[in-house]
Amino acid sequence: PVFEKLFSIAEYSNLTKEEKTMYDNSLKHKWDNKNVLDYAVKEAKLEEAKEIAREMKKDGLPMAQIVKFTKLSVEEIEKL
Repeated sequence: PVFEKLFSIAEYSNLTKEEKTMYDNSLKHKWDNKNVLDYAVKEAKLEEAKEIAREMKKDGLPMAQIVKFTKLSVEEIEKL
């Protein structure tokens, strides 16, 4: 892994200014897309937990049990 990293650095150093800019922009787009996907997955999990909490609340389960299984805060659950 160390040699692979050194090789990558050497390759990057040999790029022209235009190529470096294109490479940097490509990496930025890749990281932006990963962050968007990570955020969407996190939000989907949160919505799923809220839906489960709504059902548990509707069934009259104790608040402590809802918190334990959904990992939501008491405040979040009370707002549902």
